[in-house]
Amino acid sequence: MGIIKDKFREKSLAASAEIKAILKEHGNKKIGEVLLSQIYQGMRGITGLVSETSLLDAQEGIRFRGYSIPELRQLLPKAPGGTEPLPEGLFYLMLIGELPTEEDVRHISETLARRSHVPNHVFKAIDALPLSAHPMTMFVTGVMAMQTESVFAQKYAEGMSKSDYWEYTFDDSFNLIARLPRLAAYIYRRKYKNDEHINPDGLLDWAANLGHMMGYKDEKFKKLMRLYMTIHADHEGGNVSAHTTHLVGSALADPYLSYAAGMNGLAGPLHGLANQEVIKWIFEMHEVLGTEEPSKEQISKYVHDTLASGKVVPGYGHAVLRQTDPRFTAQMEFGKEHMPNDPLVNTVWKIYDVVPGILESLGKVKNPWPNVDAHSGALLVHFGLKEYEFYTVLFAVSRGLGVLASLCWDRALGFPLERPKSVTTELVKKWLKGEDEIWD
Repeated sequence: MGIIKDKFREKSLAASAEIKAILKEHGNKKIGEVLLSQIYQGMRGITGLVSETSLLDAQEGIRFRGYSIPELRQLLPKAPGGTEPLPEGLFYLMLIGELPTEEDVRHISETLARRSHVPNHVFKAIDALPLSAHPMTMFVTGVMAMQTESVFAQKYAEGMSKSDYWEYTFDDSFNLIARLPRLAAYIYRRKYKNDEHINPDGLLDWAANLGHMMGYKDEKFKKLMRLYMTIHADHEGGNVSAHTTHLVGSALADPYLSYAAGMNGLAGPLHGLANQEVIKWIFEMHEVLGTEEPSKEQISKYVHDTLASGKVVPGYGHAVLRQTDPRFTAQMEFGKEHMPNDPLVNTVWKIYDVVPGILESLGKVKNPWPNVDAHSGALLVHFGLKEYEFYTVLFAVSRGLGVLASLCWDRALGFPLERPKSVTTELVKKWLKGEDEIWD
């Protein structure tokens, strides 16, 4: 791992010097103005974070270090004979800021394989939970149990220089990412496959090994895992999982604690749990309509009924995007190539034809287009992975790449403890009456 670490050191030192120069010259300049509505409504649109790994554009979707998802599917190295990018390559890109070579990706794959051993006490901690526990509860429990392995926590307790924070964050991040597939597969086999486990295959790449340990032998499923792990990895810094990881990390919590906190956020219904809600909604629609191949007219009526009952159509609408999520498009292209006649996948495409027009006509959302969650479940079900409660765990494994790469950068650039100012409604009322000038 020394090669990647040396490259990261070189990049981060140069970036740190550049940021210091920018702040010295322009640190007092204002970026926009905060509205009262933004303070009360989730800080939407307030620019207050720096995330180097990716940027979300309302029209173009997510860009990783400037590259779009279609570009990355072409440019990132692939497994021998494969058609989808290896997520190790995206991790390299987010860390270093440059497209990796095949040798770079192979080096990361080999490093992750060497570091993938999960201590037995982690499995014992998971086994202490009832089988009825949600897979994300088991997952975060496992991550927390692995915190005993934190190099950062150990070195901090011994006393270390601030200039070394990034190095041990880097080591922890690689170790944690290496172990996530084993942890996820253990949970899947424990909860859904009679506790019968499959040993890792050190010759497989990171994502393919996850599929192998889960028990899926179809090479197309391994291709899907590579795509899934790539497109779910990051979504700039303001989403709940990324922001929470950054926030907790700003208190110098080690990567295990920071990542676990972020994944608790990912488990929320308005974030990563949404992919579970989408497939659940489709299954319920099948049951109500009495068919697994509904027509567009049937889907339209069910959508109207869903909205009339005060519910939302899961998978549609996004806080930032104003067009179809490119991650949805990537999955749709995968479906057209590998499973064009699958009834569930075709239902997803019919929903895509129906829902945006309905939402636009009702003025329900600013963005009526599908996001990444609207499609992922149908692809997984095609291969037999029908246990939709587990989908968020797959999301969490992928998201580890982005949030931990960002945490390495947070430490390398010396970002401080995050501590925004809050106010009370009473103070707001005084300010509106001109009785307090705290914001003026």
